Amino acid sequence: MGKFRRNVPNLINPGGFVITEAPDPSDPDYGEFPLRTFLGFDLDVKSPGEVVAVLDLEERHLNPNGVVGGGVLFTLIDTAMGKAVFSMLNEDQICASLEVSTRFLKGVGSGKIEADVSVIKAGRRIVTVEARAHAEPDHQLLAVATATFAVIDL
Repeated sequence: MGKFRRNVPNLINPGGFVITEAPDPSDPDYGEFPLRTFLGFDLDVKSPGEVVAVLDLEERHLNPNGVVGGGVLFTLIDTAMGKAVFSMLNEDQICASLEVSTRFLKGVGSGKIEADVSVIKAGRRIVTVEARAHAEPDHQLLAVATATFAVIDL
């Protein structure tokens, strides 16, 4: 991944992380997202613009009502959408979510969640993506989402 300097005073980026060089595509962690690792879901690029994300539910993913937390499901979908866009970009480009609309349809408290993601329109600067998350093995639809991502040249 790109080189970072921590805690650099910066009015534009108050968090203090500043990218000091472009990400290196040959780095084994290139394109990885630490929150994905923390939550424990897998991403599989089926083809450019097509991704499947899979999460085996654990107790830590559940809210106090015993179903998967909305933030967990949103993160699964948003990360998979980003990976789908990223899979279509040139080496000197990155992407960022501009807008994500998620409709939660049903809760689930055990088993596996699978999200199927597809790029539906890819422009030079804006990419539109859709996702459908369902419970396995019965394929109950849990959430649907659409998003737009910005394509950023490094």
